[in-house]
Amino acid sequence: MATGPSIDYAKLQQEAMRGVVRAVLQQIVKSGLPGEHHFYISFLTQAPGAIVSKRLKEKYPSEMTIVLQHRFWDLIVSDDRFEVKLTFDGIPERLVVPFSAIKVFIDPSVRYGLQFDDDVSDNEPMHEPRHALTADATYDQIGEAGTEVPRTTPKKPRAPRKPRVADKDAASRDPATTVPPSPEPATRAGEADAKDDADATPAPSEGAKILSLDQFRKK
Repeated sequence: MATGPSIDYAKLQQEAMRGVVRAVLQQIVKSGLPGEHHFYISFLTQAPGAIVSKRLKEKYPSEMTIVLQHRFWDLIVSDDRFEVKLTFDGIPERLVVPFSAIKVFIDPSVRYGLQFDDDVSDNEPMHEPRHALTADATYDQIGEAGTEVPRTTPKKPRAPRKPRVADKDAASRDPATTVPPSPEPATRAGEADAKDDADATPAPSEGAKILSLDQFRKK
């Protein structure tokens, strides 16, 4: 029996996920970054349609990661790409990034991320969804955006030990003051890098934070 053309669900899934990134950036153009939201976007610098300056291409010949948080401006989003201005080493740069060139998109404020794979096909066996990552899966499969930033969940304080029988008399004579342990301060993932990220106001004297993709993945 002859088989006709089949539906490429894998490709449709990739396109749908890129549509999520496009919709998020379009919302930012209209109303700005809400709350603590900020984005790590890794993309291929040699991808068709990508526009990166020669000096950045020499420094990042295959892939680079930008952070959109405090210092970025002139964000323009179209159907197939987005444009943004950032500063690198104090030099303003304009980047054009096709959505098809994006490899990783992460919003550390809500621990959500998307990872793209252009080589995926319907001929591969089906597994659990591995491209839409939420909560700890974002960091377990891609790696935390800042490798030295501690997890946001504080350690549980230990329960106080019961006094031994031999210590009861001593405790009654000189009762000790118990100070409850304070939980470790929570630190947002990516907060250490926030000061070096991009901002909505041009800052020629400060550069945008660039991370390699290896920092997203655990070795």
